[in-house]
Amino acid sequence: MQIEPIAYFHSPFATKFGVPKQSGLVENLQGIIEFVPKYRNADALRGMEEFDYLWLVWEFSANKHAATSPVVRPPLLGGNVRMGVFATRSPFRPNRLGLSSVRISEVELDTPRGPLIHVLGADLMDGTPIYDIKPYVVYADCHPNARSGFVDKHAIRHLDVSIPDSVALKFDARTLAALRKVLELDPRPQYHDDPLKVYGMMYAGIDVRFKVANGVLTVID
Repeated sequence: MQIEPIAYFHSPFATKFGVPKQSGLVENLQGIIEFVPKYRNADALRGMEEFDYLWLVWEFSANKHAATSPVVRPPLLGGNVRMGVFATRSPFRPNRLGLSSVRISEVELDTPRGPLIHVLGADLMDGTPIYDIKPYVVYADCHPNARSGFVDKHAIRHLDVSIPDSVALKFDARTLAALRKVLELDPRPQYHDDPLKVYGMMYAGIDVRFKVANGVLTVID
């Protein structure tokens, strides 16, 4: 089977650094799905406005090298424990396919760019190719009492975030709120813990630079 993108994702993240490690972790993070010319047909979205969530099947397009190891090191485990690749959601997979549940914010059927789907909570970088879109259906997709392996035993770590007014003023209120949530999740590689190191993250066209020390992330420029 050969597959080709049906759409591309537009996101505040120009690179994969800083992108939330799972969908839904930053609920107010905005994104747009724009279809390629072949699929710019409003009929293909007929009825979508009656759903709240979508499943996106997409490609980890920033991972250019082939995944060869049967084990990976999940960030939630500190990057030091090896788990089977098929028991994780690692981006380093044989076929580089990702699966994300996103909330529908708005469906525009008639724009100069064709139909657009505005979504919230995606974990995709800008330009990510999307191969399929399916509606989220509660009776089939929701399993509230299911076990989640090592995820059940390790809480997601959140940092306190300090953003000076000089930086905050560069963003509108909604974009700033999403940025704060992104930074709370600690974008650094899990094995990094140098309080003097300055990290840079492109977000909404702005290079956000920060340090982390004693559980506090401070934006410095």
